[in-house]
Amino acid sequence: MSKNAKVWTALVTVYVIWGSTYLGIAYAGETIPPLFAVSTRFITAGTLMAVVVKARGGSLRMSRRSLGACIVVGCLLPGANAVLFFAERNVPTGLASLIIASVPLWLVVLRLAGHERLPWQALAGVGVGFAGVAVLAQPSGGAKWWGIGLCVCSALMWSTGSFLSSRLPMPENPFAATSVEMLAGGLIMFPFSLLTVHHFSPSAASIAGWIYLVTFGSIVGYTAYVWLLANAPLGLISTYAYVNPVVAITLGVLFRGEHLTWRLLIGAVIVVAAVAIVVRQEPRATTGPEEGVR
Repeated sequence: MSKNAKVWTALVTVYVIWGSTYLGIAYAGETIPPLFAVSTRFITAGTLMAVVVKARGGSLRMSRRSLGACIVVGCLLPGANAVLFFAERNVPTGLASLIIASVPLWLVVLRLAGHERLPWQALAGVGVGFAGVAVLAQPSGGAKWWGIGLCVCSALMWSTGSFLSSRLPMPENPFAATSVEMLAGGLIMFPFSLLTVHHFSPSAASIAGWIYLVTFGSIVGYTAYVWLLANAPLGLISTYAYVNPVVAITLGVLFRGEHLTWRLLIGAVIVVAAVAIVVRQEPRATTGPEEGVR
């Protein structure tokens, strides 16, 4: 297989897998308590990632500062996923994916708060993008206000975690960093998750969704993403940020019976276009190993 074919294979893998994690979350959260599903997912995925690190000849050893940074980021990124689990119980997957797609926009806001100078095109994209989020943030199509609010909270947590990961002393090995982040987030949430487990009887669909999130969402998708970072232009890799919502919306319609409304379509066009503008202007602001924790 040629290098170009490998790049596109990995890119399509990221498109499909990360776009489909919203569907996996919806199924897993149907009969598995959200906090328990998230904590066990990341404990399992973090353990498997640690095995990958060791199999590649790497090490999980790191300084105390790096360990502390991984724990902080681990609370924010897996924590954002936990919030999304709760949100998707009351928000269609397509709408949730579009609100989460605002992460690059929030990253620009955080960078502005850090007194960075950014191109005017990126700032214009942020303004347009948040207008699109405002269009989407309406309790229609089965969505509830508090569920939409949780989606926004999840996006902000994800943005904050990604923002801090570029400024804290993270380990050089991205696989090691992600393994510790997953384990930290999962282990911190696990004791609390036990309080939410009562009559545990998950359906086959929920179990399949959980397994998919652990194996494909956390391991396969992330491995493909890290390989792309070393072998493809960042501008090309960054396209996942506005392709993932399209995949999520399509799968929601096909498998969850979700309906496309004019409000959703208009909001989708505005948000995806704005994210595309921001990503093309500031690709490093929207890409990074930590975004593989999905």
